[in-house]
Amino acid sequence: MDPMVEAMDQDVSNGVVSASKIVAQENGWMVVHRTDASGKPGPVVGYAPLRAGENIDVAALLQEDVQPGDMLMLMIHSEAGGMKTGVFEYTLGATEDGPIKPGGSLVMQTITAD
Repeated sequence: MDPMVEAMDQDVSNGVVSASKIVAQENGWMVVHRTDASGKPGPVVGYAPLRAGENIDVAALLQEDVQPGDMLMLMIHSEAGGMKTGVFEYTLGATEDGPIKPGGSLVMQTITAD
């Protein structure tokens, strides 16, 4: 199965954002980036581990406040390149635990907080 992220606009007032389904080709991370109409990934505001294969109802705790109307990008990141397995090590622009890019494209879904 090709990697994919399936998520909808949602209420995040409980401090959690979730994807209804993610397909990952290897263990990795669902990473929640801030974004805007430009569609460029911004700072990381949350993350959750992924298993290789199909992941249902993946929830990430938000590490900062997200307001209604804010746009979030839920993206698949790899576990590759980091120093520690099972520890999320990515910072914006880093290679550790970076985004996967099959065919040169990011695997993500952009949502709006309700």
